[in-house]
Amino acid sequence: MMDEHWSDGDAPLHPASAPDFLPADQRRALQLHRLRSVVKRAYEHVDLFRARMKERGLEPDAVRTLDDLRHVPFTVKTDLRDTYPFGLFASPLSDIVRLHASSGTTGKPIVVAYTRRDMSVWTGVMARTFAACGVRAGDIVQNAYGYGLFTGGLGAHYGLEAIGATVIPISGGNSERQIMLMKDFGSTVICSTPSYFLHLIEQAAEMGVTLADLPLRAGIFGAEPWTEEMRQRIEANSGIRAYDIYGLSEIIGPGVASECSAQCGLHVFEDHFLPEIVDPETLEPLPDGETGELVLTTLSKEAMPMIRYRTRDITRLMPEPCACGRTIRRMVRVAARSDDMMIIRGVNVFPSQIEEALLRVEGTLPHYQIVLTREHDLDQMEVQVEVTPDVFSDQVKTMQNLRKKIEHTLASALGIRAKVSLVEPLSLQRSQGKAKRVLDKR
Repeated sequence: MMDEHWSDGDAPLHPASAPDFLPADQRRALQLHRLRSVVKRAYEHVDLFRARMKERGLEPDAVRTLDDLRHVPFTVKTDLRDTYPFGLFASPLSDIVRLHASSGTTGKPIVVAYTRRDMSVWTGVMARTFAACGVRAGDIVQNAYGYGLFTGGLGAHYGLEAIGATVIPISGGNSERQIMLMKDFGSTVICSTPSYFLHLIEQAAEMGVTLADLPLRAGIFGAEPWTEEMRQRIEANSGIRAYDIYGLSEIIGPGVASECSAQCGLHVFEDHFLPEIVDPETLEPLPDGETGELVLTTLSKEAMPMIRYRTRDITRLMPEPCACGRTIRRMVRVAARSDDMMIIRGVNVFPSQIEEALLRVEGTLPHYQIVLTREHDLDQMEVQVEVTPDVFSDQVKTMQNLRKKIEHTLASALGIRAKVSLVEPLSLQRSQGKAKRVLDKR
């Protein structure tokens, strides 16, 4: 056991007593205590971390202040693949009560582990996540995150049960059944990826069900980047409030950060996850308020501590007080990843920029596909976007004008021209999990 205050899984869930409201000096003292403990644990039990520390001439005692973390080596995703399956564990398998893993579509899957205490922490931060989004005892929550090796479904499940909500563990897919149960069970909250909920909005319309007429009042959406424009579309078309949550399997799963009722940035549960923002090029730490790559250190992970993990997610920390009263810092929603960046004719382009531009144009639907090709050694980008039924069935001139308007909007947003193809509603493939926006044929 690292410290007696490590797990808040059994802590009272009343906001006034939650760690979200700790005074800044108390929070920093707790962070430093936990940071020193986790660095020592990783040094003693993880060969890769110890070797990298020794390369820098560092011992665990070199971390005396929070600022000293900047001298500690980074961890990257390939470290998890290179040490597959259990090479980064700091606990023996006899102490591991849960294993999760990524899909492994790009090679060996990434394996993550949890001790019993880790599970308690995970439950606690997920309970805080749902409390921040206004979910409470008595809510009926349709959990459409995937169960199984993916961390989303079970991570949300345990947090929901901890706050006394009724959980429908439906997982993803089978959209007609999703709508039927949403209606018959009186679901008040849904958890899913934002792209899948957009599909459910369409499915409900096909079944003659108006979501705004149902008890559903909130959606807890994560697992993929999405924009403010996407939120506005979701809320306008369903009548719910859409909340963004953030997490990643390498750190714990969902439960790293969450929006609150103010819907203005995501509160990082920084008593368990210490955030830094670094320049993606120089890797030097940046002050609060500046945009860069999010780096996270787990302060209380027993089974698999992650020290200075480079998430590749682009965001910034917001030190300003939040209207909800929480004292833990917020981060701006992640709309881009440094490794999602496309370089088209020398210009850096993120899918989120395209989504934001498309949704500013009336007549478009929030379903699109980016197709990259190369002709005569020159990169080409085509954006296929669905349009509303009335636009698609209108005169050819109307379609041409809309296409030109979208092309102009994209050119203004991206700095390069892209070919735009308008396609009929429901013609692009829907995803039951994370949306796959880019098809690279180069």
